[in-house]
Amino acid sequence: MKVMNTLIKVILLLLPLMSFANGKLLATPGVSQVEGAGGGGLVPWAQLAGYATEDELAFSAFCTQANIKDFQLNSCGGQVNFYDRLELSFAKQNFDVEPLSLTLSQEIIGMKLRLYGDLVYSNWPQLSLGIQHKTLTTPDVGFSLGARDDTGNDVYLAASKLHLGLLAGYNVLWNATVRHTQSNELGLLGFGGPEGKAALNAEVSAAILINKHLAIGTEYRQKPDNLGLKEDDWQDVFIAWFPNKHINLTLAYLDLGAIAALPNQTGWYLSLSGSY
Repeated sequence: MKVMNTLIKVILLLLPLMSFANGKLLATPGVSQVEGAGGGGLVPWAQLAGYATEDELAFSAFCTQANIKDFQLNSCGGQVNFYDRLELSFAKQNFDVEPLSLTLSQEIIGMKLRLYGDLVYSNWPQLSLGIQHKTLTTPDVGFSLGARDDTGNDVYLAASKLHLGLLAGYNVLWNATVRHTQSNELGLLGFGGPEGKAALNAEVSAAILINKHLAIGTEYRQKPDNLGLKEDDWQDVFIAWFPNKHINLTLAYLDLGAIAALPNQTGWYLSLSGSY
């Protein structure tokens, strides 16, 4: 939390020098990902959170709840977008394991740097490099299953592009992310294990903007299986509503496969984000 306190102090000092975000097209930043980054619900995208352009600052906050067969995930946090170049994020996750009547918790500090391009206006996709530093504050369950560490770093490279009018006049967005990770179930079951070390995993998203306020799409996230518990890949189908540039609401149907050897983990996801 020392990092977050320092970040807040820096922001307060810079406030008088900053103009606030309104420069991008509605819905183009996406929503808030469960690990805190800007993007989709399951997958970080190359876009930075909020509507900041190169001379603006954006603040965003979110809360997400996912209810599936035997678990419930609550994730809340926020992001700061510095001049559409650097995104800093924070997320606090609580994962309720109903069969065991216990809660797993972790904190995630993230950073994303835009390397190249613009989602809409460049010929090639926007490209961003990100890192998520994860600290599991309830490591006992993960250690009992064979996890090696209670902290870990996910590093990812994301490419995103919005094609205006591509499909029968509708705008189409896609994203592809490659993640280097050793996180077990996002890190909620620790990091690493007897079955392997850090590996590269693919994550993809696609969405159609029905109009400037409404998007529908799907995501797929490949996941490692370090603990030998058949950690399945994740997928969802979502609808996101953007009434204005200050708020958005996302509803998704989740299929998370098996979690901690408990099969058929399907359910619903609801996320509310605000931006200024």
